[in-house]
Amino acid sequence: MRRAVRNYLWIIAVVALLAAYIGYQKWQGPELGGYVVIEAPLVQRVVAAGRVTNEARLQVSSELAGLVLERRVAEGDKVSKGDILLILRAEELKAQLDAAQAAVVQLEQQQRPQALAELERAQTVLAQATRERERREALLAAELTTTELVEQARQAEIQAETASVTAQLQVQAVSPTGTEAQRLQAQVQNLQAQLAKATIRAPAAGTLLTRNFETGDVVQPGTVLFTMALESAVEVRTPLDERNLPQLALGQPAQIIADAYPNQPFAATLSFISPAIDAQRGTVEVRLQITEPPQFLRQDMTVSVTIETARREQALVVPNEVIFTDSDGQQVVWRVNNDSVTQQPVELGLRGLTMSEIKSGLNSGDQVLAEAPDDVRNGQRIRFKSQPILSSSD
Repeated sequence: MRRAVRNYLWIIAVVALLAAYIGYQKWQGPELGGYVVIEAPLVQRVVAAGRVTNEARLQVSSELAGLVLERRVAEGDKVSKGDILLILRAEELKAQLDAAQAAVVQLEQQQRPQALAELERAQTVLAQATRERERREALLAAELTTTELVEQARQAEIQAETASVTAQLQVQAVSPTGTEAQRLQAQVQNLQAQLAKATIRAPAAGTLLTRNFETGDVVQPGTVLFTMALESAVEVRTPLDERNLPQLALGQPAQIIADAYPNQPFAATLSFISPAIDAQRGTVEVRLQITEPPQFLRQDMTVSVTIETARREQALVVPNEVIFTDSDGQQVVWRVNNDSVTQQPVELGLRGLTMSEIKSGLNSGDQVLAEAPDDVRNGQRIRFKSQPILSSSD
C-alpha cells in the first residue's frame, strides 16, 4: 500500500515538474533566430547582365559648367589618351584653391607655432598654480593662512589645468594629423580635383568627328562637346533598373565576369550613363569601359556586371533579411531587449547585396530577429538564438 502511495506521489511530482517546465517554456516564448548588430566594412554594389560590344564612337562631355576659354583640337584631329581637348575658365576655383593652400601655410607657419607656444605658457601657469596651492596648503597646516586663500589657490589651479587641456587639444587639432590640418588638406585635394576637371582631356585614343561648341560658349555638365571614333574600343553595355540612378556616377569601378569564363574576372569603369530612360522596361543603359580587354572577349558575349557604387570602411550593418516595411512604409526591424521584442524604426544608409547600413535606430551589440512570425507582437517574450553573420563586406 505504501509503495503504491509513493508511486502515485512520484507520478504527481513528475507531472507537476513537466507542467512547470511547459509553463516556463511557454512563459519564455518561442525560440527565434536572429543576429547581433555589428560594425564592419560595407560595399554597395549594383549587379546586372550585359553584353560586350566593340563601340566605335565616344561622346566627350564636361563635368563642370563654364565658359570655354581655349580649344586645342579640331574635327579630324587624331588624339591620344590624356591629350587636352579644351580648357574651361576656372578663376573662381583657382581663387578658392589659392585660399585653401594659403590656409594650410598659415596653419603650418602661424597657428601651429602659436598653439605650441600657448601650450607651453599654459603648462608654465599650471606649474606655478600647483606650487602656489601646495604652498598655501602648507601654510594652512601651520595655521599661517586661511582656508579661503587655500580654496582660491585650488580654483586657480583648476582653471590653469583647464587652460592647459584646452591648449593641448588645440595643438592636436593643428598637428599634421589633427582634425583641422586634415580638413584643410581634404579641401585642397577636393579643389584640385575640381580644377583638374576644367581641363577636358581625351578619354581614349581616336579621331575627333564632331565638335558642338565654339570658344566663348558656356557649356553645362553633361553637354556633349565632342564625338570621337575610338581605336578598337571594347566596352560592355548593360540595362539597369532606373531605381539605381541615384547610386550611379561616372568613373565607378566595376568587375565583369564572362559567362563562358567564370574564373577569369576583369576590371572596367563606368564611362557612360544614358540621359534617356527606356519607358517600356523602366531601365537606363550604362556602358563600362574595359581598360585591358582579355583575349577571350568576343562581340555580343554575355557577361555579369558588378558595379561598386559606394563603400564604407566601417559601418553599423545588419543582414537585409531583418529589415521589414511596416504599413506606413517605414523601414523597421524586430529588436530584442530583455527577452522581449519590439518593432524598431530604422534609418538606412548604404544597401549592399546582403547587408545594409543602419544610420539610426540601432546600436552596435543590439539583437534583431532574422524573421518575425506572422503572430509576433510588440512586447512578446521570446528566446533569442544568435546566428552568425556570414558576410559583412558584401
